[in-house]
Parts: sequence; structure tokens; C-alpha cells
Amino acid sequence: MHPIPRRTLLASAGAAIAAPLLARAQDTIAGGRPITLVVSYPAGGGADLMARLLAPHMAQALGQNVVVDNKPGASGQLAAAQVARATPDGSQLLLDASNFAVNPSLFPKLPYDSATAFTPLAVLALFPNVMVCTPSYEARSVRDVIRLAKEKPAQIAYASSGNGSAQHLAGALFEQRAGVRLVHVPYKGGGPALNDVMGGQVPLFFANVASSLGHIQAGKLRPLAVTSLRRARALPEMPTMEEAGVAGYEVLEWNPVLAPAGIAPGVRDRLARAIARAMAEPEVLGRVRALSGEVFAGGPAQAADFLKKQQALWATVVRERGISVG
Repeated sequence: MHPIPRRTLLASAGAAIAAPLLARAQDTIAGGRPITLVVSYPAGGGADLMARLLAPHMAQALGQNVVVDNKPGASGQLAAAQVARATPDGSQLLLDASNFAVNPSLFPKLPYDSATAFTPLAVLALFPNVMVCTPSYEARSVRDVIRLAKEKPAQIAYASSGNGSAQHLAGALFEQRAGVRLVHVPYKGGGPALNDVMGGQVPLFFANVASSLGHIQAGKLRPLAVTSLRRARALPEMPTMEEAGVAGYEVLEWNPVLAPAGIAPGVRDRLARAIARAMAEPEVLGRVRALSGEVFAGGPAQAADFLKKQQALWATVVRERGISVG
């Protein structure tokens, strides 16, 4: 046998050492740099809560850091525009709210194309709202509200956090499905709107279950029905809108996670698996259920289908009800 030259042995040894290191490098997202969850709303809100719940468990699943960066403004457009322009290597991901499906109908000139600028990775969870009223209001049920609204067309008011907000759209869909006309009273934020409903200035509001539960339990708000197709864990005695007589009514709050368009399928799948694993953690499941939510069942394909259906629903509502942000 001919002796193997020392140079060849060293080269082979170096290749053997480098191979697993190269494999590990290729197995990371964005070369192992921290992944940024760009959140479209301020710290302390629902989207921020979900981001900070997700980030540490997602980081553990991936084996690299995941940080949260709040970039609020323009109904989520600032954060979405930033991620749409980002390098599609997984280093920046958008964590948005359900307004993502409404903005294309409300804002004809978005700084990105919602249909082509992103690759959906996941929808994290689905949260119901609840129709509430001032405790002294004469309506004791959704059927009472419908009866009163038909007796007094365009006289009964509902509050919202602003034109085009989730509460505004929930009320518009209620009008459409129940065949009534209400008066929309927009406020500059959900807090002032909720305060005026509790104070009796405006009788109706479509509230987030999590943020209104304490007021309901304290008797400051009367719940009438939840807006999901299933009863809410936190309000098991409350009927759904369908049970209360409004067929085809469902309004949910949810948070999608999206990557820029053009991300490699392998990177997309790794991120999606890490998100799914994080959402299955007992701490995350418990927190979501405590807020009356349900973790979304499905991966990127199901998330993309859900987004398309939500965009189609709200495009119809916005067009038929003549909703604008002006």
C-alpha cells in the first residue's frame, strides 16, 4: 500500500470537522442571527402579548434568539411595509392582528401588496369578542336588540375604537346579518369607548372577551352573546350569536405571523414547525385558553386559506356598508 500524504490526511480531517459545522450553519435561520418579530401594534396590546408569549418558546425550538420589536402605526401598515421590504431569509417576521385582512379594503394605496408581499407561516390563535351593553339598557338579549333596532331604525348606537376598527366592523357585520340599522359612534381608542358604554352614554359595544371580562364580572357591563361559533371558555353561559338568532355571524380576533415573499420553502417550514411547537407548550396553551382563545389548527397552507377567506369577508362588509377611515 502506498502511504497517504500528510497534506491529504490533514485536508480530510479538516473536511470531517467542517462538515458538521457547515450543516449546523445551514440549519439556522438567517445564519444564526437573531430573528425579529416585528409587531404591528404597541407594547401592552393583544398582538404584543402574543409575541412575547411566543418568542421564548420559538427561540427554544429553533435554537437561536427571537426578539420582539414593536413598530405601531397606520393600522399596522408601518410594520407590514418594513417586513415586506426585508430580505426573505427569516430574519424579520411580521406578527400582525386581524386588521391585516381588513386593510386592503380600507386603504386602496397600501405601501405593499397584501396578496403577494408575504408568505403566511401561521395564525396563532382565535379569540372571540362579546356583544355587551350598559347594565341599565332595556335590552336583555340579542333578540331584544334586534327588536328595538327594527322599531327604531338608525337610532340605537354602538361604540367603537374608531372608523374601520374591529369593533366597527363587528357592528357592521351585525347590521348586515341581523337586517337592522344602527348608529356607529367612533372613539379615539377602545378605552374611552368602553368607559362611555359603562357610563350609559352609548348602549352597545363589541368588546374583546379578555379586556372586558373583569367589567362583566363586576357588573359594569352586561354580556349578550359571544361572536364565535363556539361558546367562550370564560363565559360558558353566554350564547353565541348564531344561538341568539343571528345566522352566519362570526367575528374573531387573531394574530398571523408572516414572512416576506420569496422565503425558501425549507426556511418557511422550519419557522412554521417552530411556531407550532411553541403554541403547543403548556404555558402558551394555558394563557391562550385563559383568554378564551383556541390555538389555530393548521400550518402555512391553512393559514393562507384562512387569510384569503377573512379578506373576502371584510371586503364585502366594507363595500356593502360603505365603511371608510375618513
